[in-house]
Amino acid sequence: MGRRRYELTDFEWWIIEPLLPNKPRGVPRVDDRKVLNGIYWRLRTGSPWAEIPERYGPATTCYNRFVRWRKLGVWDRIFDAITAAYDGDIQMIDSSSIRVHQHGANAKKGARAAAGDTPDPRCMGRSRGGLTTKIHALVDANGLPVALKLTPGQAHDGRSATDMLGGIGEGQILLADRAYDSDALRDSLKSRGAWGCIKPVSRRKNPPSFSPFLYRYRNLVERFFSKIKHFRAIATRYEKHADNYLALVKLAAIQIWLRNYESVS
Repeated sequence: MGRRRYELTDFEWWIIEPLLPNKPRGVPRVDDRKVLNGIYWRLRTGSPWAEIPERYGPATTCYNRFVRWRKLGVWDRIFDAITAAYDGDIQMIDSSSIRVHQHGANAKKGARAAAGDTPDPRCMGRSRGGLTTKIHALVDANGLPVALKLTPGQAHDGRSATDMLGGIGEGQILLADRAYDSDALRDSLKSRGAWGCIKPVSRRKNPPSFSPFLYRYRNLVERFFSKIKHFRAIATRYEKHADNYLALVKLAAIQIWLRNYESVS
């Protein structure tokens, strides 16, 4: 298998490079593009960080720069910059449970990671699949991710969606399955001039308005999850701390966005 699958194209690098921190003067270091290619190699293969090939520089450099830039908010800023032009007319929300590998489950519950991490770095929970983490994704009309978050595997989809919908406003439509069917969510959308095409649960006596025609487009969020799971470090969670895993999810999403841009440019 060639390198091309793992490495940034010239177009991708042209977009990302200006968004990276400036290099410190007088301090030689491994080339940023080479290191980022090493991070993406690990993201694609799911191999341990220590097995990143030497052509990408020292494996410790790849890992340390990934974590350092995550703490500085670099990955978040790149994701926000690239997704700023999303098509918001119709958006879809869903989640997918990810199995936690035994190596990722070793973090002590409630223990803090290094400074700057969330109070509970695990974000893992028990569900039908065992120990899992749930990825929540809001995608636009092209199936490209707009917002991403993690919860423990047993978290309820509808209650977890509240803080992901701030960008939905006047005249926009949200598509979601019956896990998101609640009067509170529908009222929240209505107060902003938006409409929720949400499949109602069967026990509703007076089901809200629902469009089966529009609902068919919800498969775009399912396609997004299929794409992101091509990155093996996403399809199985090896990271002990949620902040690192979410950063990898965003890096994978960034490449999905850029390859979409490149294919239509």
